[in-house]
Amino acid sequence: MKVIAFPRKEQGSGASRRLRNAGQTPGIIYGGTNAPVSIALDHNALYHALKKETFHSSILDLEIEGKVEKVLLRDFQVHAYKQLVLHVDFQRVDAKQKLHTKVPLHFVNAEISPAVKLSGAVISHVMNDLDVSCLPADLPEFVEVDLSKLEAGNSIHLSDIQLPKGVTAVLHGQDDPTIATAAVPAGQVSAESAEDAASEEKK
Repeated sequence: MKVIAFPRKEQGSGASRRLRNAGQTPGIIYGGTNAPVSIALDHNALYHALKKETFHSSILDLEIEGKVEKVLLRDFQVHAYKQLVLHVDFQRVDAKQKLHTKVPLHFVNAEISPAVKLSGAVISHVMNDLDVSCLPADLPEFVEVDLSKLEAGNSIHLSDIQLPKGVTAVLHGQDDPTIATAAVPAGQVSAESAEDAASEEKK
């Protein structure tokens, strides 16, 4: 995904305010062996890009004055109540160095799982993204979570997921964190119990 940016010479809150009034968003590129570079981006293009999942989890081609750098979106600030992006941070990516970032989880086949088809269970996503470590060339846009074999009352754990080649999960104190769970709604359980009890009385 390509991003067009412009060099930003002026610094300070006043300069940033003038940029925003002109329809641009101030930002910065940092990391690697080069010094941080202050940039400006077209606000509307950035605002729409931020709505795309790939913009948050993919390596971006950031072009400044004809020169392209590989970067990752690291942070952005938005106005408390206006549809306004106040600032954006990008980090340079070194092809030879592993990076640590989050990738989204895509849940598939919930509708054909025994939990949903046979038990009417509700599947809850405990995690929506996963911390991973990998070389830039191995960074996936997302990690797929197959729910087709999930049964009611059971869970999907990290160990149940096949991570892409070259990608390892970064764990935060948990050996095998829960990714998703399947539970039958309490009201449904009560109704089924009542039906069972009624049928027992008739016998």
